[in-house]
Amino acid sequence: MKRLVDNALAVTKESVKTFTYECLNNIAMLINGVSALLLTILLGKENILEGVQGWELRPTFHGPRFLCWMENGVSSFNQFIHELSVDSETSSISYSSGEDDLDGIYPASPSSHGSRTSGTSTRINHDWHWTDWMAYILSWILLPARFLLGILFLLFRLLNIRGSSASSDPGSPHPRNFRSFRKAHTSKDHVFHRIIDRRRGVIEDLHLAIEIFIEAIFDMLHKAAHSVLSPSTTFRIFVRWFSSPSSGVNHIDDDVFNASAPTATLGDNDPAPTERNLTLHHALNTDARTCQDVITELGYPYEAIHVITADGYVLLLERIPRRDARKAVYLQHGIFDSSMGWVSNGVVGSPAFAAFDQGYDVFLGNYRGLVSREHVDKNISSQQYWQYSINEHGTEDIPAMIEKIHEVKTAELKVCQPDEEANDEQPYKLCAVAHSLGGAVMLMYVITRRMEEKPHRLSRLVLFSPAGFHDETTFVLTVAHYLCLLVYPFLALFAPAFYIPTRFFRMLLNKLARDFHNYPAVGGLVQTLLSYGFGGDGSNWVGVIGLPHYNMNDMPGLSLRVCHHLAQIKRTRKFRMYDYGNTSANTEVYGSQEPLDLGESYSLIDIPIDLVAGRKDQVIRPSMIKKHYKLMKDSGVDVSYKEFEYGHVDFTKSHHEELLAYVMSCLLLVEPALKHQSSQKTLELKKKGQASS
Repeated sequence: MKRLVDNALAVTKESVKTFTYECLNNIAMLINGVSALLLTILLGKENILEGVQGWELRPTFHGPRFLCWMENGVSSFNQFIHELSVDSETSSISYSSGEDDLDGIYPASPSSHGSRTSGTSTRINHDWHWTDWMAYILSWILLPARFLLGILFLLFRLLNIRGSSASSDPGSPHPRNFRSFRKAHTSKDHVFHRIIDRRRGVIEDLHLAIEIFIEAIFDMLHKAAHSVLSPSTTFRIFVRWFSSPSSGVNHIDDDVFNASAPTATLGDNDPAPTERNLTLHHALNTDARTCQDVITELGYPYEAIHVITADGYVLLLERIPRRDARKAVYLQHGIFDSSMGWVSNGVVGSPAFAAFDQGYDVFLGNYRGLVSREHVDKNISSQQYWQYSINEHGTEDIPAMIEKIHEVKTAELKVCQPDEEANDEQPYKLCAVAHSLGGAVMLMYVITRRMEEKPHRLSRLVLFSPAGFHDETTFVLTVAHYLCLLVYPFLALFAPAFYIPTRFFRMLLNKLARDFHNYPAVGGLVQTLLSYGFGGDGSNWVGVIGLPHYNMNDMPGLSLRVCHHLAQIKRTRKFRMYDYGNTSANTEVYGSQEPLDLGESYSLIDIPIDLVAGRKDQVIRPSMIKKHYKLMKDSGVDVSYKEFEYGHVDFTKSHHEELLAYVMSCLLLVEPALKHQSSQKTLELKKKGQASS
């Protein structure tokens, strides 16, 4: 009788789970289908989706694509990682598909089916034919028949497997479950799976929550049925509860919920296995990887340096160290970005890794503006923390990080190369690569340091679509600029910055980004709508939303005063510092009633500048980059100008071999001033002198 009840409950449970899974999956497919229909009637979608690297309108999920950015510019380590990732992808697919035990621990989800077939689906182009549509319609018509046949097949399978499972494991079922967990845990720790996005989407969370709820309900029914069918066992349990309540309950809990495994550590005095308790943490499966996680998981060295500015802000300066290198590069991000943007494209698709492989000591800057509000004053209020403009980025953040780089490099080179004689002031050459607002900040830094007669320590600047001039912007951005000018005094009292305020909504955005990839038509629709908002800029906006620095724990925010500063630049059509709104405040800061015009001070720039513009960039259009170029050229600056077929975000988010090749060629123009080279020249001069005599 117990076996009959168990089989009936098992069949009913699996039937309910199958029905709910199919309903949820069909709803998701319906949403994806409606999005595809809407996407077909939108204008200009071809150009928008064409700009998204690797975008495909089909329901597959891909891991990172390790594309070579230069034929002869990839190190042997990068080639090893590339081959390892390809081998890992195929091996992990075959491994996971052959393990039936994994389904017992982690229930199937829409993404799990997609990830198992991603290795083959990436090589096959699924074009929908009319026969596919007919088969799809017939599958819906025959759904009841499929459901009934599935119940019969499942009942037959349970009746056949029930006996074998009972005979093979007559005792407690926990060892078998632990082996399954260990297999799943080993697969999760595979090197390829560590470097990809493992978050669950909202649809997957709904399916998992429903499945866990069904399991809990039927587990209660199963226990209730066994209590009714086995009154003697139920009576003994009640007697045990009332006789020794502490031992009875704890014994059951320990057996059911605690799993232990014999373990031993190599080198212990007593090598006998000991019991180690396993704690299973129920994470929310959001992608909260940091720049450190990406760098170290790809096999590169990492170092974190905390920098404190003069006004008390705590900044994170990250590093891919090459301590004995006499050439270094500093990478600075733009608005709503972080150092993650420079490493998010994998081993050979990111500027940071490309520079490191070329022998550079790589530093990744993060200026102020995080939701976590890192400051020496732990009790600083939100109003006080966000009271900064672009001025503070260029005159506080960048100087603090550059001086820290100088301090670290000078000390390390004295230790690593004590016999090498070099310039005592700066025994290395430092170049900087910046994007968007970071470009304007770097220009402000160089000009203000020259005015203060302090060394800026830079040898070359490479600027991707730098901010500074915004005469020509899209309609949406123009309205936003002028609206900011109107409401700034009132809005500053209530909302000092723009960011997602609560952990829940940050988590929701993090998970929706996964759904945009699991359901490509939905992602394509969001991508198209966002591109419309930015005037048709075809950057990979969905990919930007999916970056893990937008997570439930933290995210980069945007100060309202920075927006006000950009609006002032838009209104005055001048690249100048922040206007405090009254002559006394401006006179105190700048020594004049008007803010400093940086565009008129380009003659102070004494290093080469490489300006890079995107022809598809509608956020900072190429005409604005040409305005920088013309002013610099007229001021006698050694400046170059280059255009690529990119959108605004493509400079950091998308794989572009030609861009990385161009950046490396610019950086290689700066040669480190090594003393042994000058010593060789001195030796050659002495030999020539002896020969002439």
